[in-house]
Amino acid sequence: MTVFPARRAAPTARALPPVAVPHPRAEASGVLDPVRPSPLEWARRRRAERGARRLEAAGARALGRLDHLGPAWHVIEWPRTDTTDLLLDPSQDDRAGFLAIGPGGLFAVTIADHGRARVLVAGDVVQINGKRPPYVAEARRDAKRASKVLSQAVGLPIPVTPVLTFVGSGVISVYGLPKDCLMATHRELDRLLVAGGNRITPATAEKLARVAQHPGTWMNGTYRPAGDYRWYDDGRTAADKPANRR
Repeated sequence: MTVFPARRAAPTARALPPVAVPHPRAEASGVLDPVRPSPLEWARRRRAERGARRLEAAGARALGRLDHLGPAWHVIEWPRTDTTDLLLDPSQDDRAGFLAIGPGGLFAVTIADHGRARVLVAGDVVQINGKRPPYVAEARRDAKRASKVLSQAVGLPIPVTPVLTFVGSGVISVYGLPKDCLMATHRELDRLLVAGGNRITPATAEKLARVAQHPGTWMNGTYRPAGDYRWYDDGRTAADKPANRR
């Protein structure tokens, strides 16, 4: 007769050590409950969102005036701030602006929303609510950067004129205009852009608009200067262009 060893009896529940089982409600509450921001953080976020909406509405009002200029004009959205400058000062990304390209030339438009506040202008100094933001210096810097980038892409010097546009219902008092920078309200923007007459042809404006719309134009080191762009068709030169009789 074969005798098998007896199995050890399984320990009863009383013999097992107590195991701490987390309560399902207690565990889920810690995961699902969102972290509430402090009142100061909530107020800052609400203020930033309200400012972004106001700036977007101001840009739309300025763009609406350019609809009267006709199809020969092109509006280009472009990165007005360098990547390095944006990393050093994230507040610079809150500025609004665009490129306006047409027979009147190339313009880098900077939008300044002053609401109902009074604006005082004296040369390069702009004062709003007791503060003096560097709007004129920023407009010049943006126009200079756009001119440099477009000139490298085309292979020819492309001048870009800075334009500072005020959007709001407050009174604007001007004691002297800045040099090398145009200034107007959003209601006068369309008339300001065509005040200088026709400087380039609509075909040239369309070519420059295509260059400005190319995403590689504004990226450092990815777009070859004049590599993929031809000002004239293949086999043609500047001498082959017919003269215009007046």
